[in-house]
Amino acid sequence: MKLKNIVKKMDWVERNKQMRSMVSDELKKRYGFSTARVRKGDMVKVMRGDFIGVQGKVTKIFAKQAKIGVEGLTRKKVNGQEAPVKVHSSKVMITQFDMSDKNRFKEVNASG
Repeated sequence: MKLKNIVKKMDWVERNKQMRSMVSDELKKRYGFSTARVRKGDMVKVMRGDFIGVQGKVTKIFAKQAKIGVEGLTRKKVNGQEAPVKVHSSKVMITQFDMSDKNRFKEVNASG
């Protein structure tokens, strides 16, 4: 069975664990944890793959595939259109949290 099929059949709790990403050293010292769930609006840096070193804001979450869409990561299709590149959340590092959600701020403080 292919990995993408295994991820599709996962329970939402397990898939939520797959959507975690490592946190930058600065945030690790500030909040006291090394991984966090990636959310829309977070600033991330790609650590692996063809787009290594690219920084951008998370634009979309593909939960069924356990992947994310990052601003600025696009690939040209054969017909000339731009298509967003999906990156697995374990291949990025969170450099800045999106604190617009007041509940997330409570989660970060509670777990830190």
